[in-house]
Amino acid sequence: MCGICGIVNFNADEPVDPGLLQRMTDVMVHRGPDDGGVYLDGNVGLGHRRLSIIDLSGGKQPIFNEDGSAVIVFNGEVYNFASLTSELVSQGHTFRTRSDTEAIIHAYEQHGDECVQRLRGMFGFAIWDRAARRMFIARDRLGVKPIYYYQDSNTFAFASELKSLLELPSVPRELDPEALDIYLSLRYVPGPRTMFKNIFKLQPGHTLVCDKNGVRTSKYWDVPYDPDRRADSATCLEEFQELLEESVRLRLIAEVPLGVFLSGGLDSSSILAVMNKITGGERIKTFSVGYQGGTAEEQESNEFYYARMAARAFGAEHHEFRVSAPDFGNFIPDLVWHLDEPMADPSCIPLYFISKLARKHITVVLSGEGADETLAGYSIYPKMLALDRAHKFLAPLPSMLAPYLSHLIPSESYRSYMRMAGLRLESRYYGISRAFRPELKRQLLPHWSRDSRKSEDSVRAVLGAYFRQVRRCAPLDQMLYVDTKVWLPDDILLKADKMTMANSLELRVPFLDHKLVEFAAALAPELKLQGGRGKFILRQAMQGVLPQEILERGKKGFPVPTAEWLRAPLKAMTRDVLLSNDSACRTYLNAKVLERIVDEHERGAVKRDQEIWTLLVFEFWHRLFLERRLERGARREPLVEVA
Repeated sequence: MCGICGIVNFNADEPVDPGLLQRMTDVMVHRGPDDGGVYLDGNVGLGHRRLSIIDLSGGKQPIFNEDGSAVIVFNGEVYNFASLTSELVSQGHTFRTRSDTEAIIHAYEQHGDECVQRLRGMFGFAIWDRAARRMFIARDRLGVKPIYYYQDSNTFAFASELKSLLELPSVPRELDPEALDIYLSLRYVPGPRTMFKNIFKLQPGHTLVCDKNGVRTSKYWDVPYDPDRRADSATCLEEFQELLEESVRLRLIAEVPLGVFLSGGLDSSSILAVMNKITGGERIKTFSVGYQGGTAEEQESNEFYYARMAARAFGAEHHEFRVSAPDFGNFIPDLVWHLDEPMADPSCIPLYFISKLARKHITVVLSGEGADETLAGYSIYPKMLALDRAHKFLAPLPSMLAPYLSHLIPSESYRSYMRMAGLRLESRYYGISRAFRPELKRQLLPHWSRDSRKSEDSVRAVLGAYFRQVRRCAPLDQMLYVDTKVWLPDDILLKADKMTMANSLELRVPFLDHKLVEFAAALAPELKLQGGRGKFILRQAMQGVLPQEILERGKKGFPVPTAEWLRAPLKAMTRDVLLSNDSACRTYLNAKVLERIVDEHERGAVKRDQEIWTLLVFEFWHRLFLERRLERGARREPLVEVA
């Protein structure tokens, strides 16, 4: 796992500044503390930081092809590199290393841009083709590894982290107002946008070419949902088990110690179970995180009970860590710096600390991300399907009859249900994450208050574009597709990459092997969601393997006791940051509404922790990256391993 960056000056006579390229590389040193390298070719430069996982003594990047006509920098892992290397050797290619990086550049020689179709893994790489004078960049199918880019009339630049691009003096530090609008609704900014104007993410399953004809992107892969479903449960179960085991086995390839993030949920426990089977009972290192404190919310947020149960079942070497409210509050500037742009998922902080402490024991960790988005693990899916059935009933009714029915019963929740049921799926579905509801957001953004629809138009445009891609598919598959294309890469995987790489820890996600994802997409909905419970086929696969309590427990996510912490130990910090006279939130938002939100949560009148956390992250981001008046690296005591 590594960090990559590069520059192309459109003026061929303008050489890349080596000092600038080095600064772009150095700012990502946490992604690759083991080694670094740069390459200069006149108006083109590439930079690389290396975390050594495979071919520890070799594999130093940048890496060249046989005649030096092409050079690559690579971030990620290609798990099928051994078979790909054998194939390329048989086709006449000569290898100098045992690294997966070299397999990619020879695959590019052999197959051109179609080389990405030969790769199985997670990757972000850039190849400078000296003969064609073109830069070819690719991002993996599901978006496990990030790539940001910027261009103006003079320069094109890319990097694994956005902060690397900010080293270029020509890159403006300017907020995108529409991105702020979307962020307040979703708590993150879906690609290709970022919160920075004119800085973009290369989308998952896309490639980018920069040459004399300009900069252009193209899609090479998509999740292949199709209205024709596979429903033979016995055959599907056997194939699913084989694919999952193959995916885990591929992700055990490493020359460094491995472990598992273990919450005790179905997904991570399944990874541990398959790992245990493959390794023949070898003692696996597992890691869980919880919270210090005795409040009901803090105790409810802990998952140690189930994690310990799973660890005992497979004889794991289990480690636990606890996060406290001061850790949570003190770390926010560092958190935002590592994230590069606002993303208000509070589970980033426990994920950072468990990564930090796991790194003392291992270099590679496997985790259960991706199962919920591909196998329907979230509780919102059956709720939305119930609304969809209601919509099919209400739609044929005369336009004035449906609202009348909703007023016959004096229940506000029922009337709200009926209003939602009156909408089509793509009009009511906002995905997994939601911060500000439309009415509150309209109050908070006064310049949009005259148009009650404007504040939601941007969100609907983003999600609606994906719904249209699968409009003929089953409603469940439509939601899974949207979440796989938006929520998964821009929240789940982004935080996973940034928090683990902040600690020089490589994260691998077996459920997102693209062959397994393609298989899941081809399953009939009832093999994913049955009886109101998701991940049906995974539960079937783990029958008799996992403890029954784990198989039967519901989805809990990665809970963080933010409501209690923001109301008590972090109350003063919250007020000081959000309500100070010079806060960015006061500049962009209605100050009276802002004060009301903070006050309502403090008094316990309304639970506003999601909204407040969303605003806190934005405020710290603005101070760090736009105003540059805040220093990261707050002083704090290190966490102590408790088990």
